[in-house]
Amino acid sequence: MALLTNKEIMEIIPHRQPMLLIDTVEELEPGIRAVAKKCVSAAEPYFAGHFPGEPVMPGVLIVEALAQTGAVAILSREENKGKTAYFAGIDGAKFKQKVLPGDVLTLETEIVKIKGPIGVGRAEAYVEGKLVCQARLTFAIG
Repeated sequence: MALLTNKEIMEIIPHRQPMLLIDTVEELEPGIRAVAKKCVSAAEPYFAGHFPGEPVMPGVLIVEALAQTGAVAILSREENKGKTAYFAGIDGAKFKQKVLPGDVLTLETEIVKIKGPIGVGRAEAYVEGKLVCQARLTFAIG
């Protein structure tokens, strides 16, 4: 059962369709970590062009979903409520396997450092327990 629904997620982060890329938050430790889910539907608009006849979720959108998961974690801190987490950096992104329509992405982002308005997270995405993406993400809170 989800800890936060899509509607509750939108109370924390400013993203809206079509750019809201997480469906539910399953675990949340404010300021520390979040685990979210994204059910990848064949109806996603990017599949029409990425790639015709062989739909694959773009890696950049997997990283964005991980960043949104991290934003939920970092913006859940009392002092950050009502603020926005902007992408400030992506380091060491690696993609291990394709994400296809019908897959359920489990997105885990742990905030490993916060200094002033800057936060750094370690992010990993899984499908059926297999690592599909990992990256180090930097957020600027504003």
